[in-house]
Amino acid sequence: MNDKTEIKHAEDIPHPDVVSLSEAHKQYLLEKHHTLQLDPLPDLNDADPYNWPFRKKLVNLLLVAFHAMMATFTAAAIQSAFVDIAMDLNVSIQRASYLTSLVIAILGGAPLIWRPLADRYGRRPIFLISLVGSLVCNIGCARSPTYNIMGLCRGLTAFFISPAAALGSATVTETFFKHERARYVGIWTVMVTLGVPVAPVIFGFVAYRVGYRWIYWILAITNGIQFILYLFFGPESRYIRGQEQGPISSFKQQYFNFHRIDPTQLTFWSFISPLKFVTRPCVFIPAVAYSMVFLLASVMITIEIPQLFVEKFNLNTEQVGLQNIGIIIGTLTGEQVGGIMSDRWMWRRQRKLPETTSVQPEFRLWLSYSGCLLAICGVIVFLVQIDRASDSWNITPIIGAGIAAAGNQIVTTVLITYAIDCYRHEAASVGVFITFVRQTWGFIGPFWFNIMIANVGLVGSAGITTALMVGGSIIPIIFLQWRGGIMR
Repeated sequence: MNDKTEIKHAEDIPHPDVVSLSEAHKQYLLEKHHTLQLDPLPDLNDADPYNWPFRKKLVNLLLVAFHAMMATFTAAAIQSAFVDIAMDLNVSIQRASYLTSLVIAILGGAPLIWRPLADRYGRRPIFLISLVGSLVCNIGCARSPTYNIMGLCRGLTAFFISPAAALGSATVTETFFKHERARYVGIWTVMVTLGVPVAPVIFGFVAYRVGYRWIYWILAITNGIQFILYLFFGPESRYIRGQEQGPISSFKQQYFNFHRIDPTQLTFWSFISPLKFVTRPCVFIPAVAYSMVFLLASVMITIEIPQLFVEKFNLNTEQVGLQNIGIIIGTLTGEQVGGIMSDRWMWRRQRKLPETTSVQPEFRLWLSYSGCLLAICGVIVFLVQIDRASDSWNITPIIGAGIAAAGNQIVTTVLITYAIDCYRHEAASVGVFITFVRQTWGFIGPFWFNIMIANVGLVGSAGITTALMVGGSIIPIIFLQWRGGIMR
Protein backbone atom coordinates (compact mmCIF):
# COMPACT_ATOMS: atom_id res chain seq x y z
CA MET A 1 0.00 0.00 0.00
CA ASN A 2 1.59 3.27 -1.08
CA ASP A 3 1.36 6.70 0.49
CA LYS A 4 -1.49 7.76 -1.78
CA THR A 5 -3.77 4.87 -0.90
CA GLU A 6 -2.80 4.27 2.72
CA ILE A 7 -5.66 4.75 5.17
CA LYS A 8 -4.91 7.74 7.36
CA HIS A 9 -4.94 7.58 11.14
CA ALA A 10 -6.92 10.12 13.11
CA GLU A 11 -3.86 12.25 13.87
CA ASP A 12 -2.87 12.32 10.18
CA ILE A 13 -6.07 14.17 9.35
CA PRO A 14 -5.46 17.92 9.48
CA HIS A 15 -6.97 19.64 12.48
CA PRO A 16 -9.74 22.11 11.72
CA ASP A 17 -8.60 25.68 11.29
CA VAL A 18 -8.78 27.75 14.39
CA VAL A 19 -11.41 29.94 12.74
CA SER A 20 -13.72 26.92 12.44
CA LEU A 21 -13.65 26.18 16.17
CA SER A 22 -16.61 27.06 18.31
CA GLU A 23 -16.30 30.12 20.50
CA ALA A 24 -16.51 27.92 23.60
CA HIS A 25 -13.59 25.82 22.30
CA LYS A 26 -11.52 28.92 21.53
CA GLN A 27 -12.13 30.42 24.94
CA TYR A 28 -11.31 27.12 26.60
CA LEU A 29 -7.96 26.86 24.77
CA LEU A 30 -7.09 30.48 25.47
CA GLU A 31 -7.81 29.97 29.14
CA LYS A 32 -5.69 26.82 29.26
CA HIS A 33 -2.78 27.75 26.96
CA HIS A 34 -3.06 31.52 26.32
CA THR A 35 -2.72 30.88 22.58
CA LEU A 36 -4.52 29.14 19.72
CA GLN A 37 -1.32 28.32 17.82
CA LEU A 38 -1.07 24.74 19.05
CA ASP A 39 0.06 21.58 17.28
CA PRO A 40 -1.79 19.30 17.73
CA LEU A 41 -5.00 21.11 18.64
CA PRO A 42 -6.37 19.82 21.97
CA ASP A 43 -9.95 18.73 22.53
CA LEU A 44 -12.45 20.70 24.57
CA ASN A 45 -11.89 18.30 27.44
CA ASP A 46 -9.92 18.40 30.69
CA ALA A 47 -9.13 14.69 30.22
CA ASP A 48 -7.06 15.49 27.12
CA PRO A 49 -3.45 15.34 28.42
CA TYR A 50 -2.52 18.32 26.24
CA ASN A 51 -4.77 20.39 28.53
CA TRP A 52 -3.14 19.26 31.77
CA PRO A 53 -1.29 21.84 33.88
CA PHE A 54 2.42 21.87 33.12
CA ARG A 55 3.35 20.63 36.60
CA LYS A 56 1.10 17.61 36.19
CA LYS A 57 2.63 16.79 32.81
CA LEU A 58 6.14 17.11 34.16
CA VAL A 59 5.53 14.97 37.25
CA ASN A 60 4.01 12.23 35.11
CA LEU A 61 6.93 12.37 32.67
CA LEU A 62 9.48 12.19 35.49
CA LEU A 63 7.77 9.11 36.92
CA VAL A 64 7.80 7.41 33.50
CA ALA A 65 11.38 8.52 32.77
CA PHE A 66 12.63 7.18 36.11
CA HIS A 67 10.73 3.95 35.46
CA ALA A 68 12.50 3.74 32.08
CA MET A 69 15.85 4.32 33.78
CA MET A 70 15.13 1.44 36.15
CA ALA A 71 15.10 -0.94 33.17
CA THR A 72 18.69 -0.26 32.12
CA PHE A 73 19.62 0.38 35.77
CA THR A 74 18.43 -3.12 36.67
CA ALA A 75 20.35 -4.64 33.77
CA ALA A 76 23.61 -2.97 34.84
CA ALA A 77 23.04 -3.32 38.59
CA ILE A 78 25.20 -6.43 39.08
CA GLN A 79 27.89 -5.38 36.64
CA SER A 80 30.39 -4.65 39.43
CA ALA A 81 29.62 -7.89 41.28
CA PHE A 82 30.32 -10.63 38.73
CA VAL A 83 33.23 -11.99 40.76
CA ASP A 84 31.16 -12.08 43.95
CA ILE A 85 28.25 -13.81 42.19
CA ALA A 86 30.58 -16.35 40.59
CA MET A 87 32.10 -17.26 43.95
CA ASP A 88 28.75 -17.40 45.75
CA LEU A 89 26.95 -19.55 43.14
CA ASN A 90 29.98 -21.61 42.11
CA VAL A 91 29.98 -20.60 38.45
CA SER A 92 32.51 -18.93 36.16
CA ILE A 93 32.71 -15.14 35.85
CA GLN A 94 31.64 -15.53 32.22
CA ARG A 95 28.45 -17.36 33.28
CA ALA A 96 27.80 -14.73 35.93
CA SER A 97 27.93 -12.05 33.21
CA TYR A 98 25.11 -13.83 31.36
CA LEU A 99 22.75 -12.63 34.12
CA THR A 100 23.20 -9.17 32.60
CA SER A 101 23.12 -10.30 28.96
CA LEU A 102 19.82 -12.09 29.62
CA VAL A 103 18.22 -8.89 30.94
CA ILE A 104 19.49 -6.86 27.96
CA ALA A 105 17.89 -9.30 25.52
CA ILE A 106 14.52 -9.47 27.28
CA LEU A 107 14.31 -5.67 27.61
CA GLY A 108 14.27 -5.55 23.81
CA GLY A 109 11.57 -8.14 23.20
CA ALA A 110 9.18 -7.77 26.15
CA PRO A 111 7.76 -4.35 25.08
CA LEU A 112 6.24 -6.08 22.04
CA ILE A 113 3.83 -7.70 24.51
CA TRP A 114 3.29 -4.67 26.75
CA ARG A 115 2.59 -2.08 24.01
CA PRO A 116 -0.77 -3.40 22.70
CA LEU A 117 -1.95 -4.01 26.27
CA ALA A 118 -1.01 -0.44 27.22
CA ASP A 119 -2.82 0.88 24.14
CA ARG A 120 -6.02 -0.99 25.02
CA TYR A 121 -6.07 -0.69 28.81
CA GLY A 122 -3.94 2.42 29.38
CA ARG A 123 -0.39 3.23 30.47
CA ARG A 124 -1.16 3.53 34.19
CA PRO A 125 -2.36 -0.04 34.91
CA ILE A 126 0.52 -1.51 32.89
CA PHE A 127 3.07 0.57 34.80
CA LEU A 128 1.56 -0.46 38.14
CA ILE A 129 1.60 -4.15 37.17
CA SER A 130 5.16 -3.69 35.95
CA LEU A 131 6.35 -2.44 39.33
CA VAL A 132 4.57 -5.10 41.38
CA GLY A 133 6.05 -7.83 39.19
CA SER A 134 9.54 -6.29 39.32
CA LEU A 135 9.39 -5.97 43.10
CA VAL A 136 8.44 -9.63 43.59
CA CYS A 137 11.07 -10.88 41.12
CA ASN A 138 13.85 -8.78 42.64
CA ILE A 139 13.03 -10.33 46.02
CA GLY A 140 13.28 -13.68 44.26
CA CYS A 141 16.75 -12.76 43.01
CA ALA A 142 17.85 -11.76 46.50
CA ARG A 143 16.69 -15.10 47.89
CA SER A 144 17.88 -17.32 45.00
CA PRO A 145 19.95 -20.29 46.24
CA THR A 146 21.24 -21.35 42.80
CA TYR A 147 22.43 -19.80 39.54
CA ASN A 148 19.49 -21.21 37.54
CA ILE A 149 16.87 -19.79 39.90
CA MET A 150 18.60 -16.40 39.92
CA GLY A 151 18.68 -16.45 36.13
CA LEU A 152 14.93 -17.19 36.02
CA CYS A 153 14.17 -14.37 38.45
CA ARG A 154 16.40 -11.94 36.54
CA GLY A 155 14.61 -12.81 33.31
CA LEU A 156 11.19 -12.25 34.86
CA THR A 157 12.37 -8.97 36.39
CA ALA A 158 13.48 -7.79 32.95
CA PHE A 159 10.10 -8.71 31.49
CA PHE A 160 8.16 -6.76 34.12
CA ILE A 161 10.41 -3.67 34.33
CA SER A 162 10.58 -3.13 30.55
CA PRO A 163 7.38 -1.20 29.56
CA ALA A 164 8.46 2.39 30.32
CA ALA A 165 11.78 1.99 28.49
CA ALA A 166 9.78 1.68 25.26
CA LEU A 167 6.53 3.54 26.00
CA GLY A 168 8.15 6.79 27.13
CA SER A 169 7.95 8.08 23.56
CA ALA A 170 4.18 7.60 23.63
CA THR A 171 3.86 9.41 26.97
CA VAL A 172 5.74 12.44 25.62
CA THR A 173 3.73 12.50 22.40
CA GLU A 174 0.45 12.22 24.31
CA THR A 175 1.16 15.10 26.70
CA PHE A 176 3.52 17.63 25.06
CA PHE A 177 3.07 19.73 21.93
CA LYS A 178 5.24 19.33 18.84
CA HIS A 179 7.38 22.42 19.43
CA GLU A 180 8.56 21.10 22.83
CA ARG A 181 8.79 17.42 21.99
CA ALA A 182 12.58 17.04 21.67
CA ARG A 183 13.18 18.58 25.09
CA TYR A 184 10.87 16.13 26.83
CA VAL A 185 11.79 13.12 24.71
CA GLY A 186 15.29 14.02 25.86
CA ILE A 187 14.32 13.68 29.52
CA TRP A 188 13.10 10.15 28.83
CA THR A 189 16.08 9.15 26.68
CA VAL A 190 18.68 10.62 29.05
CA MET A 191 17.22 8.61 31.92
CA VAL A 192 17.35 5.42 29.82
CA THR A 193 20.99 6.16 29.02
CA LEU A 194 21.91 7.11 32.59
CA GLY A 195 20.68 3.81 33.97
CA VAL A 196 23.73 2.04 32.52
CA PRO A 197 26.51 4.10 34.20
CA VAL A 198 24.65 5.11 37.39
CA ALA A 199 24.05 1.53 38.52
CA PRO A 200 27.75 0.56 38.83
CA VAL A 201 28.55 3.78 40.69
CA ILE A 202 25.95 3.02 43.36
CA PHE A 203 26.15 -0.74 43.51
CA GLY A 204 29.91 -0.91 43.42
CA PHE A 205 29.77 0.47 46.96
CA VAL A 206 26.88 -1.80 47.92
CA ALA A 207 28.54 -5.01 46.71
CA TYR A 208 31.87 -4.08 48.31
CA ARG A 209 30.43 -3.00 51.68
CA VAL A 210 27.39 -5.19 52.42
CA GLY A 211 27.33 -7.91 49.77
CA TYR A 212 25.85 -8.19 46.28
CA ARG A 213 22.46 -9.60 47.38
CA TRP A 214 21.61 -6.18 48.82
CA ILE A 215 21.60 -4.94 45.23
CA TYR A 216 18.38 -6.89 44.68
CA TRP A 217 16.84 -5.75 47.97
CA ILE A 218 17.50 -2.10 47.05
CA LEU A 219 15.95 -2.62 43.61
CA ALA A 220 12.85 -4.16 45.22
CA ILE A 221 12.54 -1.26 47.70
CA THR A 222 12.85 1.22 44.83
CA ASN A 223 10.09 -0.56 42.90
CA GLY A 224 7.83 -0.31 45.96
CA ILE A 225 8.43 3.43 46.28
CA GLN A 226 7.74 3.87 42.55
CA PHE A 227 4.45 2.01 42.90
CA ILE A 228 3.27 4.32 45.69
CA LEU A 229 4.26 7.44 43.71
CA TYR A 230 2.49 6.19 40.58
CA LEU A 231 -0.62 5.37 42.58
CA PHE A 232 -1.02 8.96 43.79
CA PHE A 233 0.77 11.09 41.17
CA GLY A 234 0.76 9.12 37.89
CA PRO A 235 -2.42 9.89 35.86
CA GLU A 236 -3.53 8.01 32.77
CA SER A 237 -2.14 9.64 29.61
CA ARG A 238 -3.79 7.31 27.08
CA TYR A 239 -6.59 9.33 25.51
CA ILE A 240 -8.71 8.79 22.41
CA ARG A 241 -8.91 12.07 20.52
CA GLY A 242 -12.21 13.61 19.50
CA GLN A 243 -14.03 13.33 22.83
CA GLU A 244 -15.64 16.74 22.95
CA GLN A 245 -17.11 16.54 26.44
CA GLY A 246 -16.40 20.02 27.68
CA PRO A 247 -14.28 21.17 30.64
CA ILE A 248 -15.45 18.43 33.02
CA SER A 249 -13.76 16.98 36.06
CA SER A 250 -11.48 14.14 34.89
CA PHE A 251 -9.90 13.02 38.19
CA LYS A 252 -11.77 9.70 38.27
CA GLN A 253 -11.00 9.01 34.60
CA GLN A 254 -7.28 9.60 35.06
CA TYR A 255 -6.68 7.86 38.39
CA PHE A 256 -9.42 5.30 39.04
CA ASN A 257 -10.59 4.15 35.62
CA PHE A 258 -9.15 0.70 34.95
CA HIS A 259 -11.59 -0.23 32.21
CA ARG A 260 -10.62 -0.76 28.61
CA ILE A 261 -9.86 2.53 26.85
CA ASP A 262 -9.43 1.43 23.24
CA PRO A 263 -12.01 -1.13 22.03
CA THR A 264 -9.83 -2.23 19.09
CA GLN A 265 -9.59 -6.01 19.03
CA LEU A 266 -6.34 -7.65 20.19
CA THR A 267 -4.82 -9.93 17.54
CA PHE A 268 -1.46 -11.56 16.95
CA TRP A 269 -0.60 -8.67 14.63
CA SER A 270 -1.18 -6.25 17.52
CA PHE A 271 1.85 -7.71 19.29
CA ILE A 272 4.27 -7.85 16.35
CA SER A 273 3.12 -4.77 14.43
CA PRO A 274 6.05 -2.55 15.60
CA LEU A 275 8.37 -4.83 13.60
CA LYS A 276 6.77 -3.45 10.42
CA PHE A 277 9.07 -0.44 10.79
CA VAL A 278 11.88 -2.55 9.38
CA THR A 279 10.31 -1.63 6.01
CA ARG A 280 10.03 2.09 6.81
CA PRO A 281 13.40 3.78 6.29
CA CYS A 282 12.55 6.89 8.31
CA VAL A 283 12.36 4.72 11.44
CA PHE A 284 14.59 1.78 10.55
CA ILE A 285 17.61 3.91 9.53
CA PRO A 286 17.55 6.12 12.67
CA ALA A 287 17.08 2.99 14.81
CA VAL A 288 20.14 1.28 13.31
CA ALA A 289 22.27 4.46 13.31
CA TYR A 290 21.40 5.20 16.94
CA SER A 291 21.90 1.60 18.03
CA MET A 292 25.38 1.47 16.49
CA VAL A 293 26.47 4.57 18.41
CA PHE A 294 24.77 3.32 21.59
CA LEU A 295 26.52 -0.04 21.29
CA LEU A 296 30.04 1.36 20.88
CA ALA A 297 29.88 4.66 22.80
CA SER A 298 27.84 3.35 25.73
CA VAL A 299 27.56 -0.44 26.04
CA MET A 300 31.13 -1.25 25.02
CA ILE A 301 32.68 1.31 27.33
CA THR A 302 30.60 0.34 30.37
CA ILE A 303 31.22 -3.38 29.72
CA GLU A 304 34.97 -2.98 29.22
CA ILE A 305 35.63 -0.67 32.19
CA PRO A 306 35.21 -3.47 34.80
CA GLN A 307 37.51 -5.73 32.77
CA LEU A 308 40.18 -3.41 31.37
CA PHE A 309 40.55 -1.23 34.46
CA VAL A 310 40.82 -4.19 36.82
CA GLU A 311 43.39 -5.84 34.57
CA LYS A 312 45.37 -2.67 33.89
CA PHE A 313 45.10 -0.75 37.16
CA ASN A 314 44.06 -3.46 39.67
CA LEU A 315 41.01 -1.47 40.90
CA ASN A 316 38.53 -2.85 43.42
CA THR A 317 34.73 -2.92 43.02
CA GLU A 318 34.19 0.56 44.49
CA GLN A 319 36.89 2.12 42.34
CA VAL A 320 35.59 0.49 39.17
CA GLY A 321 32.12 1.88 39.84
CA LEU A 322 33.47 5.40 40.23
CA GLN A 323 34.89 5.33 36.68
CA ASN A 324 31.32 5.76 35.41
CA ILE A 325 31.06 9.31 36.78
CA GLY A 326 32.66 10.62 33.59
CA ILE A 327 29.96 8.89 31.53
CA ILE A 328 27.22 10.44 33.67
CA ILE A 329 28.65 13.96 33.22
CA GLY A 330 29.03 13.44 29.48
CA THR A 331 25.46 12.17 29.11
CA LEU A 332 23.96 15.15 30.95
CA THR A 333 26.07 17.56 28.90
CA GLY A 334 25.09 15.97 25.59
CA GLU A 335 21.41 16.21 26.40
CA GLN A 336 21.61 20.01 26.38
CA VAL A 337 22.34 19.80 22.66
CA GLY A 338 20.11 16.85 21.83
CA GLY A 339 17.06 18.15 23.67
CA ILE A 340 16.87 21.88 24.35
CA MET A 341 19.01 23.04 21.42
CA SER A 342 17.23 20.64 19.08
CA ASP A 343 13.87 22.29 19.76
CA ARG A 344 15.41 25.76 19.33
CA TRP A 345 17.07 24.63 16.11
CA MET A 346 13.71 23.59 14.65
CA TRP A 347 11.95 26.70 16.01
CA ARG A 348 14.43 29.08 14.38
CA ARG A 349 14.09 27.26 11.09
CA GLN A 350 10.29 27.48 11.30
CA ARG A 351 10.48 31.26 11.82
CA LYS A 352 12.19 31.61 8.44
CA LEU A 353 9.46 29.73 6.60
CA PRO A 354 5.99 30.94 5.55
CA GLU A 355 3.27 30.32 8.14
CA THR A 356 1.63 27.74 5.90
CA THR A 357 4.86 25.71 5.57
CA SER A 358 6.14 23.37 8.28
CA VAL A 359 9.82 22.64 8.76
CA GLN A 360 10.69 19.14 7.58
CA PRO A 361 11.81 16.60 10.21
CA GLU A 362 15.05 16.00 8.27
CA PHE A 363 16.31 19.43 9.27
CA ARG A 364 16.71 18.12 12.83
CA LEU A 365 19.26 15.55 11.62
CA TRP A 366 21.97 18.20 11.18
CA LEU A 367 22.58 18.09 14.93
CA SER A 368 23.19 14.33 14.89
CA TYR A 369 26.52 14.71 13.06
CA SER A 370 28.06 16.48 16.03
CA GLY A 371 26.95 13.57 18.21
CA CYS A 372 28.45 10.98 15.87
CA LEU A 373 31.78 12.80 15.70
CA LEU A 374 31.95 13.22 19.48
CA ALA A 375 31.16 9.52 19.93
CA ILE A 376 33.94 8.53 17.54
CA CYS A 377 36.49 10.84 19.15
CA GLY A 378 35.53 9.71 22.64
CA VAL A 379 35.82 5.98 21.86
CA ILE A 380 39.22 6.54 20.23
CA VAL A 381 40.50 8.46 23.26
CA PHE A 382 39.14 5.82 25.65
CA LEU A 383 40.77 2.86 23.91
CA VAL A 384 44.06 4.50 22.90
CA GLN A 385 44.69 6.10 26.29
CA ILE A 386 44.13 2.79 28.09
CA ASP A 387 46.65 1.22 25.75
CA ARG A 388 49.19 3.98 26.41
CA ALA A 389 48.66 4.08 30.17
CA SER A 390 51.24 2.61 32.53
CA ASP A 391 50.24 0.47 35.49
CA SER A 392 49.10 3.56 37.42
CA TRP A 393 45.60 4.94 36.88
CA ASN A 394 45.06 8.23 35.03
CA ILE A 395 41.93 10.11 34.08
CA THR A 396 42.40 10.43 30.30
CA PRO A 397 40.43 7.27 29.32
CA ILE A 398 37.52 8.50 31.44
CA ILE A 399 37.61 11.85 29.65
CA GLY A 400 37.26 9.91 26.42
CA ALA A 401 34.35 7.95 27.90
CA GLY A 402 32.65 11.23 28.86
CA ILE A 403 33.08 12.66 25.36
CA ALA A 404 31.65 9.47 23.85
CA ALA A 405 28.70 9.62 26.27
CA ALA A 406 27.93 13.22 25.24
CA GLY A 407 27.93 12.21 21.58
CA ASN A 408 25.77 9.18 22.26
CA GLN A 409 23.14 11.27 24.06
CA ILE A 410 22.97 13.82 21.23
CA VAL A 411 22.44 11.04 18.71
CA THR A 412 19.90 9.32 20.96
CA THR A 413 17.58 12.30 21.42
CA VAL A 414 17.88 13.68 17.88
CA LEU A 415 17.27 10.40 16.04
CA ILE A 416 14.46 9.17 18.28
CA THR A 417 12.70 12.54 18.06
CA TYR A 418 13.10 12.49 14.28
CA ALA A 419 11.51 9.04 14.04
CA ILE A 420 8.61 10.12 16.26
CA ASP A 421 8.08 13.27 14.17
CA CYS A 422 7.77 11.09 11.07
CA TYR A 423 5.15 8.79 12.63
CA ARG A 424 3.64 10.74 15.51
CA HIS A 425 0.41 8.72 15.57
CA GLU A 426 2.47 5.56 16.14
CA ALA A 427 4.86 6.93 18.75
CA ALA A 428 4.43 3.91 21.03
CA SER A 429 5.26 1.48 18.23
CA VAL A 430 8.24 3.58 17.18
CA GLY A 431 9.59 3.48 20.73
CA VAL A 432 9.10 -0.28 20.94
CA PHE A 433 10.84 -0.89 17.61
CA ILE A 434 13.82 1.32 18.44
CA THR A 435 14.14 -0.36 21.84
CA PHE A 436 14.04 -3.78 20.15
CA VAL A 437 16.84 -2.86 17.74
CA ARG A 438 18.95 -1.16 20.43
CA GLN A 439 18.70 -4.01 22.91
CA THR A 440 19.42 -6.61 20.21
CA TRP A 441 22.64 -4.78 19.32
CA GLY A 442 23.41 -4.40 23.01
CA PHE A 443 22.94 -8.13 23.62
CA ILE A 444 25.18 -9.23 20.73
CA GLY A 445 28.02 -6.76 21.35
CA PRO A 446 29.55 -8.19 24.56
CA PHE A 447 30.08 -11.53 22.80
CA TRP A 448 32.59 -10.03 20.34
CA PHE A 449 34.12 -7.05 22.17
CA ASN A 450 36.74 -9.14 23.96
CA ILE A 451 37.50 -11.17 20.84
CA MET A 452 38.11 -7.95 18.88
CA ILE A 453 40.41 -6.49 21.55
CA ALA A 454 42.32 -9.77 21.91
CA ASN A 455 42.90 -10.09 18.16
CA VAL A 456 43.70 -6.51 17.08
CA GLY A 457 44.51 -4.76 20.37
CA LEU A 458 43.06 -1.56 21.80
CA VAL A 459 44.43 0.73 19.07
CA GLY A 460 43.21 -1.57 16.32
CA SER A 461 39.82 -1.75 18.03
CA ALA A 462 39.64 2.05 17.90
CA GLY A 463 39.98 1.84 14.13
CA ILE A 464 37.31 -0.85 13.81
CA THR A 465 34.81 1.02 16.00
CA THR A 466 35.42 4.22 14.00
CA ALA A 467 34.70 2.41 10.74
CA LEU A 468 31.54 0.88 12.21
CA MET A 469 30.18 4.25 13.37
CA VAL A 470 31.01 5.97 10.08
CA GLY A 471 29.50 3.18 8.00
CA GLY A 472 26.63 2.32 10.35
CA SER A 473 25.63 5.80 11.53
CA ILE A 474 27.02 8.81 9.61
CA ILE A 475 26.53 7.48 6.08
CA PRO A 476 22.95 6.26 6.73
CA ILE A 477 22.07 9.65 8.28
CA ILE A 478 23.42 11.44 5.20
CA PHE A 479 21.26 9.21 3.02
CA LEU A 480 18.26 9.89 5.25
CA GLN A 481 18.69 13.65 4.95
CA TRP A 482 18.92 13.33 1.20
CA ARG A 483 15.99 10.98 0.61
CA GLY A 484 14.01 11.03 3.87
CA GLY A 485 11.32 13.43 2.69
CA ILE A 486 10.65 11.33 -0.42
CA MET A 487 10.67 8.01 1.47
CA ARG A 488 8.14 9.31 3.99
